[in-house]
Amino acid sequence: MTTNDDIVTRANKVMPAGGFGNFDADFFIERGEAAHVWDPDGNEYIDYLIGSGPMILGHGHPEVLDAVQTQLGKGMTFFANNPLGIELAEEICRAVACAEQVRYVSTGSEADMYAMRLARAFTGRDKIIKFEGGYHGMSSEAQMSLAPDRPGNFPAAVPDSAGIPRAVADQMLIAPYNDADFARSLADEHAGDVAAIIVEPLQRIIPPAPGFLQALRDLCTEKGIVLIFDEVVTGFRLAYGGAQEYYGVVPDVCTLGKIIGGGFPLAAIAGKADVMKHFDKDKAGADGFLMQIGTLSGNPLAAAAGLKTMEILRRDGQYKKLFTNGETIMSAIGEHLSAAGHAHVVSGTPPMFDVVYTDKPVTNYRDVLNSDHDKVAKFNKVLRDRGILKSAHKTYISLALTDDDLAQTVDAIADAARALNG
Repeated sequence: MTTNDDIVTRANKVMPAGGFGNFDADFFIERGEAAHVWDPDGNEYIDYLIGSGPMILGHGHPEVLDAVQTQLGKGMTFFANNPLGIELAEEICRAVACAEQVRYVSTGSEADMYAMRLARAFTGRDKIIKFEGGYHGMSSEAQMSLAPDRPGNFPAAVPDSAGIPRAVADQMLIAPYNDADFARSLADEHAGDVAAIIVEPLQRIIPPAPGFLQALRDLCTEKGIVLIFDEVVTGFRLAYGGAQEYYGVVPDVCTLGKIIGGGFPLAAIAGKADVMKHFDKDKAGADGFLMQIGTLSGNPLAAAAGLKTMEILRRDGQYKKLFTNGETIMSAIGEHLSAAGHAHVVSGTPPMFDVVYTDKPVTNYRDVLNSDHDKVAKFNKVLRDRGILKSAHKTYISLALTDDDLAQTVDAIADAARALNG
């Protein structure tokens, strides 16, 4: 039998750092079913990683598998338009407030990169305002002040990766999340140069302060700036209409991913038609045309999986169940950490959250950076030892969780909270 350790040894020979770069390189998942996954050694875990978000229905949902199998017999990809891709775009436009038109890519990183480029094409300006700690993929712009260990002074951008030209930093203006006044000061100081403000409406696990998103909306309207909501994570998760529905603020453009592909590689830029026209050479003209081509963009297998996933999410009671599942886990974390005497904040919303070990409110990236990271690591290790799988700094909730899954998770949380005192 091939063991987890065997695969780790093999991976280290053929892959930098022994893995894909996404998750713990020493941990492999061999299969998944509903809310559970198994490693090569046969160890079973309740899954709160859920593929970093796409598997909101759980693994191997039979209706999604049937939809994919039906399309599989008709073809896997064409590099041409396909009817399912158009049907999915129609549903996105019905569901998402800002979406008048949709353009497909394969990853959230691509979607965010093109969204920023689209804003530049639309406005004729170069600078982008982003918020420290905001995750917008792997482009050079997005890797500015994503997760700096030693944050600099605002608004100077700190590159989080090698290989990025220094000139990129000059075009990125960094603001603290939840500080609309600072964002306005940047827009005033760089008047006429700011193309877009890009923001996660829920930044990782940090909720927007009351009025923050609306203040950004008002600022962008006033200054002719494109407001981009990065909804790769929040889209179809916080509500069927995403964060735009949940928080009641509509951007000019949003990016979508994860759930819309139902577990397959699919992402999208969605926005107002007058902005999206820059993908159309006939309407934008040669100087305003934004070229975008992708071999697998709008892949029919992904479209089939996404359409069925979204159909299931529209059914009565689905979001109520999702939120109830999350509230159960959030409450258990708060109860048991408080009983064990640990200062903490359970930050986020029920579909997506995590614990920050601090005695102060969590309003921006630096508040999370100042968490007790030793406690974070120990808490997560005990959970994994008890059969609970999650990422280092985020807990994703799925609809596949059963009452037994939740009960086992609550017991593991109690053990982990007690272990912090050991």
